[in-house]
Amino acid sequence: MKRGRLYLVPAPLDFGCAVQVPLAEVLPAGTIAVAARLTHWVCENAKSTRAYLKRVGELQPLALPMQQQDIVELPREVHKKGDHAPAAFDARSLLKAALQGQDVGLLSEAGMPAIADPGSSVVRAAHELGIEVVPLVGPVSLLLALAASGLNGQNFAFVGYLPQEPAARTTRLRELEALALRTGQAQLFIETPYRNQALWQALVQGLKQTTRLAIASGLTLPDAVCRSAAVMAWKQQPAPVSNDRPAVFAIGP
Repeated sequence: MKRGRLYLVPAPLDFGCAVQVPLAEVLPAGTIAVAARLTHWVCENAKSTRAYLKRVGELQPLALPMQQQDIVELPREVHKKGDHAPAAFDARSLLKAALQGQDVGLLSEAGMPAIADPGSSVVRAAHELGIEVVPLVGPVSLLLALAASGLNGQNFAFVGYLPQEPAARTTRLRELEALALRTGQAQLFIETPYRNQALWQALVQGLKQTTRLAIASGLTLPDAVCRSAAVMAWKQQPAPVSNDRPAVFAIGP
């Protein structure tokens, strides 16, 4: 039997925000069309997937009514521990529909699945099972933030989350700064809501005066923040981002 495909379906970056941007402004028509025709989903959260499909359905009729969509969540341990390591989680059982000839969509709550979000295990499983993987076009916060930072877009690394404990966080920041200054490689990391202020203070107080520090939050939203300056300039200003929504940070020479 011919296998279906696994589509990596991007979602808008306004998850959990008070304001939602029109879907057609952040997703190409082709991506919306594929999302509308898919009826089998592997996702981070079923509730947010239904909300996403409702928005898609307002632009293009869904192939099946919402109650008939086959939506499967990634296990809870994937959200807690991640699934990016090769042995983290065997997702082959989630792709039975694709083995039976049905196309399957992989969806996270915001941005591109498997990029700073769960989903890598599903992509690996698809390759192991001989299922074609098709990434669709849409917003990726890390790349948008990097492009707008003025840092090195030819050589960069995403390092995930920094330690929460202050001393360990400072040590890690200095390691990343030393690497960035020695090699020119931009270092990107993220933070969850309500920890932005603590991280911002650690950055401004712990980095060298001439190191460039960029921050981006709410990208694609009307009140998006995207700013970049040397640490010495940041010290003269208040923190540029609110404490209640995710942010992308980047440092480099």
